Amino acid sequence: MTWIKICGITNLEDALVAVEAGADALGFVFYEKSPRNIDPETARKIVDKLPPNIEKVGLFVNEKEQFICKIADEIHLSAVQMHGNDEDPHVADLVVAQRPLKILAAISMKDPEPEGRAMMWEQENVYAFLVDSGSPTQLGGTGNAFDWKASARSLNTIRGLGRLVLAGGLTSLNVANAQAITKAWGVDVSSGVESRPGKKDHDKVRAFIRAVREAEKASSN
Repeated sequence: MTWIKICGITNLEDALVAVEAGADALGFVFYEKSPRNIDPETARKIVDKLPPNIEKVGLFVNEKEQFICKIADEIHLSAVQMHGNDEDPHVADLVVAQRPLKILAAISMKDPEPEGRAMMWEQENVYAFLVDSGSPTQLGGTGNAFDWKASARSLNTIRGLGRLVLAGGLTSLNVANAQAITKAWGVDVSSGVESRPGKKDHDKVRAFIRAVREAEKASSN
């Protein structure tokens, strides 16, 4: 089954709706410049009410391992998403050496050589590579998709390094097509299921997850 992550969670109601709808993971953004930024105390209160089987992913931008591990301990995160354009892959190695956390390495498909960026990471320390569209001024949550077909060669190379999670401009209307083209192991959505930045539209959340599962059934027939 396709791994589904709903990112940019800021409140308990949205979190529980995503879980009830069938999400596998929830993302919490610890980046002050993001409109989806959440403070650690609020995130901890949400995480404390989530089922143990749900992946709790903290999104960080160009942070050091000490800060990442501190927040992960406080909130009981199970995974870390390193989402800066200039992330130091060695930080991931240091995090894994200290804590049993899964690492999602974000790769911007706006990079001239995204596969080269992916190759900089130690494969054994990366749980999945998250490929996102991004922009010069916004790291994620742009609502814009990159060209999946034109990026096929880069995506195939990255898929050869590990699990591929597709992000960037996904909605319930295009996720099935995106999956058919990219054959990604997982999908990640934020702005595509929002009523406004930081607030989820519950109908869109349910529709997105339903679209992924229906596409799986269609492809297996």
